[in-house]
Amino acid sequence: MIHIKVRRPTVDDRGELFEFFKTVVEDTFIKEGIEGLVGDLKEEIEFKKQYLENDLDSNGKLRYFLAAEDRGCIVGTIEYGPASDLICTCTNEEYENLYELGTVFVRPDYQGQGIGNLLLNSMTQVLRDKGINQFCLDSGYSNAQKIWRKKFGEPDYFIKDYWGEDRHHLIWKINL
Repeated sequence: MIHIKVRRPTVDDRGELFEFFKTVVEDTFIKEGIEGLVGDLKEEIEFKKQYLENDLDSNGKLRYFLAAEDRGCIVGTIEYGPASDLICTCTNEEYENLYELGTVFVRPDYQGQGIGNLLLNSMTQVLRDKGINQFCLDSGYSNAQKIWRKKFGEPDYFIKDYWGEDRHHLIWKINL
């Protein structure tokens, strides 16, 4: 049985989180059938590491992470920060003043147990507490897109074939 605690990460978590990002991104690329895109995989991991560094260096002002922990082991993450350049470009700057919710990762052996929902609910409460009543999120991963469509309905932006044939990029705007 799992015992999940949601908390802010600390500098001491850096190494574990870097390894966590590597594990989850590699697993995602395999499940998406794009594991051969080694450069993209490495870039994705580096983006997540940089987001974490932005959080730790600014005490949550530039990026804000939450981590899910099971008996001392990090098994999930979520973060928010300014909308990415990709979101801003794909929305013709319409979402440039919104916060983006991202890095919703759950360790492969913990997926399907409600940890993603727990993190999402925890982060939306953080946003509400900070007076933020809208955010956006995006995904180019087909498996994640299914989850977001189930939760939030059809996306506000559908960028057909953005990542290649039949590999679309979807963007949602969510009101709290």
